[in-house]
Amino acid sequence: MRIGEKQRLKVVKKRDFGIYLAGSEGDRDSVLLPAKEVPEGTGLGDEMEVFVYRDSKDRPIATTRTPRLLLGQAGALSVKEMGRIGAFLDWGLEKDLFLPYKEMTKRVKAGDEILVRVYLDKSSRLCASMRGLYEVLSTASPYRVGDEVTGRIYEFGHDFGTFVAVDDRYSAMIPRYEDVSGLAIGQQISARVTNVKEDGKLDITIRQKAYLQMDEDAKALLELLDSYAGVLPFTEKASPEVILRETGLSKNAFKRAVGRLYRERLVEIHDGKIRKAEK
Repeated sequence: MRIGEKQRLKVVKKRDFGIYLAGSEGDRDSVLLPAKEVPEGTGLGDEMEVFVYRDSKDRPIATTRTPRLLLGQAGALSVKEMGRIGAFLDWGLEKDLFLPYKEMTKRVKAGDEILVRVYLDKSSRLCASMRGLYEVLSTASPYRVGDEVTGRIYEFGHDFGTFVAVDDRYSAMIPRYEDVSGLAIGQQISARVTNVKEDGKLDITIRQKAYLQMDEDAKALLELLDSYAGVLPFTEKASPEVILRETGLSKNAFKRAVGRLYRERLVEIHDGKIRKAEK
């Protein structure tokens, strides 16, 4: 009996309160399908597809309904209510899916829509987790380089980048050099695909195309110059790490912005510094 999966089972026993299903006749491992879900005309030996989980008393039970997520799958679910030791999520069955506090990457509240995966805990109960999503998200997306996509932030992996679930199901990442300081776990974003890796994972950007982004970067750089009293103590020859730390821009974006300001005679470059030009 596979908890958390849909499976075809055979009717081995009928009772007033429902029918018992098993893999085959004589199988000692059977599960109850309550009478209210038994299709009319069902008889001994009939086969049917059901989902098996555990009821409120931790007993295996079958249902003909399909939850929004099966074991090992990831997706977005709504928080129905909060409890003393965790949250309860609406996944389409009578018994809500439990999300323990220790499996949260941020505190949630009733009404939130959050990205989770379904796993079995030590007692073989189905639970939700906001952790480990990277391993279960699909890599078979239909998207190509240049496509505009919508995704949900689910983890900040500062050494690698920001992890995003495109369409709440496909694995994607924003590179670590992009400014994500204004983003939060669970936030939905619009982005553009910049690369499809060999394993199917997506690289995405929240920045506009270079020729559109340049005006915004140039404007931001002018504001930064004002905060530095009109002088930046480095140029585009500085290391990418310094440029990113001080400006929030990648080295290429910084060079484009400086070039734009220089061509418009808004800055001067000499002695290893960038100065705001005097009017």
